[in-house]
Amino acid sequence: MTEKAGQRSGLIPLLVIATAQLMLVLDDSIVNIALPSIQQELGIDAVHLPWIVNAYILAFGALLLLGGRIGDLYGRRRALQAGLVIFVLGSLVGGLGLNSGALIGARAVQGLGAALVAPNALALIATTFAERKTRDAALGLYGAMSGLGIVVGLLLGGVLTDTLGWRWVFFINIPIGILVLLGSRTLVEAERHPGSLDVRGAVLGTGGMVALVYAITRFGEDGFTDLIGIGLLGAALVLLAAFIATQARSSTPLVPLRLFRDRGRAGAYASMLLLAVGPMGTFYVITLYLQQVQHYSPLQTGLSWLPFAAGIVVGAGGAPKLLNKVAPRVIAAGGALLSAAAAFWFSFIQVDTSYWLHLAPAMFFLALGFGLGVIALTQAAVYNTAANEAGIASALLNSAQQIGVALGLAVLAGIAATVTGTSEPGATAGAQLIAGYGSALTVATGMLAAAGLLAATTLPSKPTAQADGKSAVAVVKQPSH
Repeated sequence: MTEKAGQRSGLIPLLVIATAQLMLVLDDSIVNIALPSIQQELGIDAVHLPWIVNAYILAFGALLLLGGRIGDLYGRRRALQAGLVIFVLGSLVGGLGLNSGALIGARAVQGLGAALVAPNALALIATTFAERKTRDAALGLYGAMSGLGIVVGLLLGGVLTDTLGWRWVFFINIPIGILVLLGSRTLVEAERHPGSLDVRGAVLGTGGMVALVYAITRFGEDGFTDLIGIGLLGAALVLLAAFIATQARSSTPLVPLRLFRDRGRAGAYASMLLLAVGPMGTFYVITLYLQQVQHYSPLQTGLSWLPFAAGIVVGAGGAPKLLNKVAPRVIAAGGALLSAAAAFWFSFIQVDTSYWLHLAPAMFFLALGFGLGVIALTQAAVYNTAANEAGIASALLNSAQQIGVALGLAVLAGIAATVTGTSEPGATAGAQLIAGYGSALTVATGMLAAAGLLAATTLPSKPTAQADGKSAVAVVKQPSH
C-alpha cells in the first residue's frame, strides 16, 4: 500500500473517532442554550430544569468504568456501536419529549450511550492506528474535540434554537450518530480478552460513582451545606471503599488496581481531574459574565468563545510533536500553569472589561494550556497499557475528566453565588456579580496550579518516544502470562 493510500484508509477511522467524541462533548453544552425555550414550551418547573443537563452528566460519569470494562471483555468496537445506537435512540426520544419526565429520562439514556462510546473510542485509537505518527495525530484530534465540543455546542445550540426550535438540539444527533455508526466498521477491533464481568464490583463501583456525581451536582445547586449532598458524599465514600476492597481480592476486577501502581498513570488521573475543574468551571463563570454583565445574546456568547476553540486546536495539535522531544511532565505541568495564568487574568474582570484586549487573549491561553495538558495526560494514562486493560485505563481517564467538569461547575458556581450574596448591600448588581465571579476564578487559578504541581512531580521525566524505545511501538502492551 502506498503512503497516500494508507493516509486515505486511515482518514475515515480518524473522522469516526473524532466525530464520536465531538458529539458526546457538545451534548454537555448544546442543551444549556435551549433550556429557556424548553421550559417555556413544556412548562417545566424551575426545580426540575437543571436535571435536563444533570441527568446526562450523572449517567455519563457514573457508568464510564463499566463501559470501559465491557469493551475490554466483549469487544471495543462492538461496545462503541452499541453505545451509538443507545445514544441515537435517546436523542430521538429527547426530541420527541412531551414532558419533563420523558426529556430527563432521554438525557439519562444519552448518558448511558456516551459511557459506552467515550472510553472505547479512545481505546480504539490503540488498535486502529498502529503507526506512532498517525496514532498521535488521532490522539491530538480526539483531545481537540474534548474542548471544541463545548464551543460547538454553544454555537449550534444557539443557531438551532433560534431557527428550527429546541427539539433540533436533540434531533441533530440522529444523522451524525448514524453516520458515525456506519463509519465505525472501519475501526480495527482489538482481540477479545478472556474473563467475566465482576458483577459485585460493577454494582459497588457504579453505585459509588452515581452517589459521588449526584453529590457534586447537589452541592452545585444548593451549596456545600446541603444535607442530601453530604449524605450522598458519605454513601459514595463507603461504596467506593467497599469497591476498592473487592477489587483487591477479585480475580477478574472491574478496575485492576495495578493500574495505579504506575506513578505516572496514577498522577495522570489525578492531574486530569484538577485540570478539568479549571477550564470548564472558568468556561461556566465567564459565560455567565458575558450574558449577565456584558448582556451578550446566546449566539454572541457562543461566537465570543472562538478564541478558546483556536487555542484547543493549537494546543492539542502541537502536543504530540512536542511529546516526542519533551517529557510529558513538562508539557502537562506547563499547560496547566498556562491555564492557571489565564484564569488569574480572568479574575480581574470588571463591568466594562474589553473583549479584545482582556477576554479573548485569556480564552486563547486557557484553551492552549488545556489542549497541551490533556494530550500529555492522555498519553501518560493510556500508552503502554496492557492490551486487556486499555478500555478500563481509558475509562478511568474519562471518569476523572467528567468528575472534574462536574466538580468545577459545582465549586465555582457555589463560590460565585456565595460571594455575590454577601457583597456590600449598596453595590450595584453588576459589581456584586463581578465580586462573585472574580473569587470563583481565583479558586480556579489555585486548582489549575495544583494540577501543574501534581503533573510535574508524578508524570514521566522522559519524552514518550524515548520511553517507548521506538517511534512505531503500539500504544498497548500485550499482557504477560
